[in-house]
Amino acid sequence: MSDSSPVRPAPPVLDVWCELQCPDCRTALADLRALRARYGERLELRLRHFPLEKHKHAFAAAQAAEEATEQGKGWEYVEAVLERVEDLTERGESVLVGTARELGLDAEEFDTALIDGRHILIVDADQAEGKAIGVTGTPTYVIGGERLDGGKSQDGLRERVEEIADRLLAERDDA
Repeated sequence: MSDSSPVRPAPPVLDVWCELQCPDCRTALADLRALRARYGERLELRLRHFPLEKHKHAFAAAQAAEEATEQGKGWEYVEAVLERVEDLTERGESVLVGTARELGLDAEEFDTALIDGRHILIVDADQAEGKAIGVTGTPTYVIGGERLDGGKSQDGLRERVEEIADRLLAERDDA
């Protein structure tokens, strides 16, 4: 028996190069929430790690975000940590484990993951890819092959992402 239902093309992808100790990335949360609300599953939003050397806890935060993803609450965790940028700067990794606990995640496993480094390769690969495509700061968005840098200014970025997403969705629907 054959299935004659049409195969739906994959949704366009918005890669968000982010750093969880970055105040600019926290500011970008409003735009990311608006994009998620507008597009839902029609746009795949992917967090890409780009920890900056100037932020002492950024690399650990990226690993913790991967552990949260593994435990099923990646974006929820990312948003919660970004809301605590100042706390993370002042109190360090205890904020990462405490945030996990608050979200009902296995905080002990977070602590272990930060010690054993099980997510380092994912973070390193994201950072290397970001450097290879010219990411220099966060947040940076990549959609439809276009890189949009929000590290200096986020003015108009969401609108530009929406223009590109709308065009990509229209092209997908016409195919």
